Amino acid sequence: MITVLIYMALAVLTVFLAITLYNYLTAPMLRDVPPPQNPQQYASNPLVSVLIPARNEAANIGNCLAGLLAQNYKNMEIIVLDDHSEDKTAEIVQEFAKHYPQIHLIQGRPLPPDWTGKNWACQQLSAAARGIIYIFTDADNTHAPNAVENTVRWMQRYDLSMLSAFPQQQTQTMPEQLAVPVVDMFVYAGLPLWLTYISPYPSLAAANGQWIAFTRQAYIELGGHLSVRQHVVEDVELSRATKSRGLRMITTAGTDTVFCRMYNSFDSVWTGFTKNLFGLVGYSSIGFFALLTLLFVACILPYCTVWFADYRWISLGAIVLNLLLRLLISLKYKHPLLVSVLLHPVSIGFVIAIGINSFIRVKQGRIEWKNRSINTSALLKDISFEELQKS
Repeated sequence: MITVLIYMALAVLTVFLAITLYNYLTAPMLRDVPPPQNPQQYASNPLVSVLIPARNEAANIGNCLAGLLAQNYKNMEIIVLDDHSEDKTAEIVQEFAKHYPQIHLIQGRPLPPDWTGKNWACQQLSAAARGIIYIFTDADNTHAPNAVENTVRWMQRYDLSMLSAFPQQQTQTMPEQLAVPVVDMFVYAGLPLWLTYISPYPSLAAANGQWIAFTRQAYIELGGHLSVRQHVVEDVELSRATKSRGLRMITTAGTDTVFCRMYNSFDSVWTGFTKNLFGLVGYSSIGFFALLTLLFVACILPYCTVWFADYRWISLGAIVLNLLLRLLISLKYKHPLLVSVLLHPVSIGFVIAIGINSFIRVKQGRIEWKNRSINTSALLKDISFEELQKS
């Protein structure tokens, strides 16, 4: 039985490594502007609305705004929604707005029933936006000067309705360095990124709400964040809805262009991923535990069985594939190299533990984020896109 499992691990890891290598060589990178189809394709500079939901982000919002003000792309407005912050978030934005007329602050309205806080904030931001292109970004992001312009050029080049980028994740503490790159690994080892553009299937969609852009027309057609108002993993749901409607999208790597430090402590890593992990498979219990089992068999079991003579050589083969996988991802997307490669099975075990906690908390209805409870009973319902639009 163990031999079968290790051979299964070898097969799975071979597929993961092939996808990783494909992305390593070909992944669409937001930092690289594709050449235009004709000299006039990039001549227009449509108004861009950069939309930032912010709740208790006093420590981050200043750096976020400073990076956006330094953008090469100038035809843009920056709108920040203060979502009932209890710190100085609003005061910091107001001070920026005094000196930079492109920055606007709006105050969030009370959270209605059956909405998550971020979705409600994004819906209000979209109502205030005047742009032809909407870019939603998080308050804890920072941005290279080409982030907005490159997003616009990618959308123009491929006539996209939606574009998303996975930011370059910045990690400092050990819990961050263990867990955050693993979630990136799910994408870069599990999905050839160009399929998000080429394939019409919603199952081959992906997105990251830390940097996600829509044309105004597409956003309205999708029903905006109203259509995903109950979802915690709203970015993935919007990407699937985009494909379901036959609209063009692409998911890129934002390395060197968009940066984010998602969490800064063990508690924030544990709580943040507890909120999100179960939702990555659409709250399918079978799918989720199949994923966790696959991770254990492929990424942890060989490190255990290598100590037994009967399994040593095939286990070593699986370990080599694991190391190559993490090495390529770390080099391409700038993850912490030593932790990602040498502590790979530890990081996978850590994420599996968070995943089990995510499953339990969602089932118990005990998910919280930024001092707000999330109605997990709504998350577990199979609510169709059409039903949400009608409601």
